[in-house]
Amino acid sequence: MTTRRRRFSWVLVLLFLVMPLAELFVLIQVGQVIGVWWTILLLIADSIFGAWLMRREGSRAWSALSTALSTGKLPSNEIADGALILLGGAMMLSPGFVTDIFGIVLILPFTRPFFRRILATIVQKRLVTATMPSTFGPGARPRNDDIVTGEVIDRDKA
Repeated sequence: MTTRRRRFSWVLVLLFLVMPLAELFVLIQVGQVIGVWWTILLLIADSIFGAWLMRREGSRAWSALSTALSTGKLPSNEIADGALILLGGAMMLSPGFVTDIFGIVLILPFTRPFFRRILATIVQKRLVTATMPSTFGPGARPRNDDIVTGEVIDRDKA
């Protein structure tokens, strides 16, 4: 296993172990301060707010994407915005205050450029283009270096 895969595995383990524990801790703390029913009401309200915000920003991102495509511009920022809005919306719809905070930060238009740069860095590091030598077409070389010189004789003309 490569170092990058090990590091990614540890990130996933921490994410799936630490996040639920953090969510549970924050839910218990908020429930003790404002009460159980107010906590449940607050979770429902911020999920509704998250759905509304995701829909609003998603439609803005969609119109920006269609504008970029119609003008012939490469829509890399618009695609990244769409991915961040989708991820943030999924976080907002999951129950818990910690994921809601991360979701809001990913959805808001003034914080999105920061995460867009992080996403671009991650994508650039993960995309490795492999070049394969061409066996056909211009610049193609035979598999071995044996070159046979000869002359083509067309039997139909002879």
